Amino acid sequence: MAFTDIFKDKNDINEKSVVGFSAFAIMTLFAFVDLATGYFGKDLVINELIYNSFVIITLGCFGIAGLEKFAGKK
Repeated sequence: MAFTDIFKDKNDINEKSVVGFSAFAIMTLFAFVDLATGYFGKDLVINELIYNSFVIITLGCFGIAGLEKFAGKK
């Protein structure tokens, strides 16, 4: 599979799951970095809007992908 095949309508990759997992991975990275900086006595300042945006993206992507799985694609 070539990189350009990702952008076709018919492919084996669920793009919503990829984007949702990426947003979840970034949130997890934020959590680990926050724990590490807290251990060393520093505060990690993360804008609440940015973090909440990743939460909404994660929930939206996984929610839509889950509904498509159970409702079936047209």
